Amino acid sequence: MYLRTQWRRLLKQLGAVSALLLVAFLGLTPMGCYLSRAAYEEARILARRQPIPRLVARESTEPALRAKLALVLEARQFAADSLRLKVEESFTTFSPLDRDTLVLVVSAAYPDRLERKTWWFPVVGRFPYKGFFDFSEARRTAEALSAEGYDVTVGPASAFSTLGWFNDPLVSTTVKADSVTLVNTVLHELLHTTFFAKGQVSFNESFATFVGGRGAEHFFRARGDSALLRRAQDEWHDDLLLGAFWERTAQEIDSVFSMLPDSARTPRIAARDTVYTRARRRLVDSVGPQLRTYPAGWVERVPLNNAVLMSRRVYAERLDRFDSVYTASGGNIREAIRRVIAAHRDSVSRRDR
Repeated sequence: MYLRTQWRRLLKQLGAVSALLLVAFLGLTPMGCYLSRAAYEEARILARRQPIPRLVARESTEPALRAKLALVLEARQFAADSLRLKVEESFTTFSPLDRDTLVLVVSAAYPDRLERKTWWFPVVGRFPYKGFFDFSEARRTAEALSAEGYDVTVGPASAFSTLGWFNDPLVSTTVKADSVTLVNTVLHELLHTTFFAKGQVSFNESFATFVGGRGAEHFFRARGDSALLRRAQDEWHDDLLLGAFWERTAQEIDSVFSMLPDSARTPRIAARDTVYTRARRRLVDSVGPQLRTYPAGWVERVPLNNAVLMSRRVYAERLDRFDSVYTASGGNIREAIRRVIAAHRDSVSRRDR
């Protein structure tokens, strides 16, 4: 009895110490403060959830919003039935936000090599970007990284996935997108819920880009909407075209870097700037005229540096590889998804043997 009482007392003491350490971590460390803010914002989003079917059925719901919410339910059902994605309860609720941007995403890269700065997060591991609900903190982080000599890019994100940890609601920033982008986004995020390879961000995001792009085509074809089908096809055409552009540019920069020693920081940066100058001409003269869905002047305005290049490639790395599986599957998107997942799991299994 005495030993049992002592063990209970010890466990209580350890629990109290653990709680104090957790509080100190969350409140006093930069990562703790970041996670606390993210948890707070996630809790606010979850607290505002309203069932989408109820909003669609309610006469007082604004007509444009009702139409977008109904489209999301259709896309969700299509993902479950036609693509066999794990939908669970994701996107069955809607959370209105009081701002136009959900999060700002900061990415950074070394200017003299094709390597991204990464951030470590508990459970999920390292990521080459960091999302901020606090926009001032995002800008301060970007400025600090620039001052340290990194190439930096900051951009908005209208949606996110908790990778199945929560039943992700649809947020108002996502609903503001056009119908093709909205369906693409839903399928993209549901792919993350279905399959996510830990520590392989480029594979995960590029795979999701493929599923969102090709999946949107199949959705609007099944729906009999020829106008939006053409739009979805045009967007996937642009994804493939720009994916090839970013791939070629990365190969050219990697090539000039390989001809110079790692210690030659200034010559390496000068060499990569020459590559970016050529890439800009190619983007304006060759790629731009072929783009179907980008606004006029975009090719002249988009910044070119290592952070932008590598951030773009995260979502567009070897899209042709996924498309080749799609072609080999006879244009069957569900079979292509199955094959990609099976091949990836098989490669991981062989590597771990």
